[in-house]
Amino acid sequence: MPDERHPKSARVRRRAEYRRVQSKGRKVHTRRFIVLVHPCPEGVAGPRLGATITKKVGPAVQRNRIKRVLREVFRRHRDLFPAGCDYVFIAKKGATPPGYEELLAELRGARRALQRTATRCLQPA
Repeated sequence: MPDERHPKSARVRRRAEYRRVQSKGRKVHTRRFIVLVHPCPEGVAGPRLGATITKKVGPAVQRNRIKRVLREVFRRHRDLFPAGCDYVFIAKKGATPPGYEELLAELRGARRALQRTATRCLQPA
């Protein structure tokens, strides 16, 4: 049985980490999110997840629902996210809270783009 924990080491946590990914990361667009992909810092095993959901998306209940479903999909389907990268999800304005299956289908549809972007990020310059 695969490890389904979501430890602190699997999260982008500090403001500096978010800023690094947001300033240097490559973008992948899905229906509800802009996904920024950037290599993890030295000595950090990825993939790691971060989420930015602003008040433009909706009230706190909707924002928290989006984050919960996103974390659950990430936790259970790490195979969708190539290792060695940080992934910061930015919810698009007006994004409706997806159901689990709905978000999983959206990310499976973006799987090829995520893998291609992660490969480009990890290649030496």
